[in-house]
Amino acid sequence: MVTIDLNSDLGENTPDRPVSDDAAMLAVVSSANVSCGFHAGSPEGIRETVLAASRAGVTIGAHPGYRDYENFGRERLDLPAPVLQAHVEYQLGAVWALARSAGDAVVYVKPHGALYNTMAVDEATAEVVVAAVKAVDPSLVLLGLAGGVALDVADRAGLATAAEAFADRAYTPAGQLVSRKEPGAVLHDADLVARRMVRLVEDGVVEAVDGADVAVRAESLCVHGDSPGAVAMAAAVREALTGAGVSIAPFVARAR
Repeated sequence: MVTIDLNSDLGENTPDRPVSDDAAMLAVVSSANVSCGFHAGSPEGIRETVLAASRAGVTIGAHPGYRDYENFGRERLDLPAPVLQAHVEYQLGAVWALARSAGDAVVYVKPHGALYNTMAVDEATAEVVVAAVKAVDPSLVLLGLAGGVALDVADRAGLATAAEAFADRAYTPAGQLVSRKEPGAVLHDADLVARRMVRLVEDGVVEAVDGADVAVRAESLCVHGDSPGAVAMAAAVREALTGAGVSIAPFVARAR
């Protein structure tokens, strides 16, 4: 049977900026990319999400981003390498401690937003983040964009890697994500998204914005938790995949 992971970015709520229904999403996904506090979330909110993920049997990953709460971590920052490395290490430590206090563990890292997208095309940025992950815990798996340079950098550094595709995002003909600044970058039709993901898992392709098929091989599929209708979309993707005979399971085993 074909198996795929379904993940979502969670732990991003604060009282002044609620963006997702973490409890509902944790009933659908198999892995949770938990905010580390720099782009979104609060210590108490992140802790609550970690505890809920652990109780639900969902694998926990750290989701570090640029220190950019105002823009939700979706603007690229030009940081010196030592600063960026320290920021990533600091964030990993925060979620690691909260997971440990919950009797669970962080087992992978998925960078967030602009940091994730920059790493997919910029080797120097990828090298800094990979160095930070390796310094904190070389057993952590790096989850990155399928076809992006970050996975190659991590592989050369000796980190385990996993490739990711996005259910609710449009793709360019080059296999990159369409910028959120462009119209149509975020997809909202749950049925369309579900059909796209079944095709991706079964045939290894996704339709790009120009109508061409792009080869995408992924071990994990993401539905952003902060998108409108995110839980319904994730549920539709899961239902379509299981209906096609695909099993949903974490791409990396939980470590307790």
